[in-house]
Amino acid sequence: MQLLSVNIGSPKHVDYTSAPASITGIDKRPVTGPVAIASPGQERKGGSGVAGDTIGDQRVHGGNDQAVYAYAREDLDTWSRELGRELRDGAFGENLTTSGHDLGTARIGERWRVGGDRGPLLEITGGRIPCRTFAGFLDEQGWVKRFTEAAVPGVYLRVLEPGDVAAGDAVEVVRRPDHDVTVELWFRASTTQRELLPRLLPATDVLHHETTDILRKAGLLD
Repeated sequence: MQLLSVNIGSPKHVDYTSAPASITGIDKRPVTGPVAIASPGQERKGGSGVAGDTIGDQRVHGGNDQAVYAYAREDLDTWSRELGRELRDGAFGENLTTSGHDLGTARIGERWRVGGDRGPLLEITGGRIPCRTFAGFLDEQGWVKRFTEAAVPGVYLRVLEPGDVAAGDAVEVVRRPDHDVTVELWFRASTTQRELLPRLLPATDVLHHETTDILRKAGLLD
């Protein structure tokens, strides 16, 4: 796997978000040079783990479990063909645009080392659930439904060890859990197929906190 670009968003005032002061950082653009990645330090909400990046609505985004968002170039290309428009790196609001790894088959708890010894150690916690801001930014009819049906959500990562990343860095999968809880399975269980929720239990020690909340409400966790 390779890191094609590192993307950060500046704060912008828009009319399609419910964030405080209508500010969003979803319009992320590639940057050059090394960028520091570290845990935001807040478990359930807070800022981005990527230096210089903006989280507009920290009530529901950011924090340790959503410190970094990655999306595959291959999946962006598929959407480009379907939507009939070019999608640049960062077009889905991702911090890291990757190549060479099917993120749908990646597993919850999978760990990545980016950029070798100087780079961070990241761990997959889940993926994106589409929201009003994402739909407004893409400006595509029925976007939330289309994105949900495709079940290609990209991945959220927590930062286990800080470090610097840059476009062109190699991304090594250094740990692949022995359970079968893939990102695609997680997404379907969290959205349209709640009957799949029990299959997420083998990954409860690393799941995003919002998912463990869902599991508790379903009576599957104490």
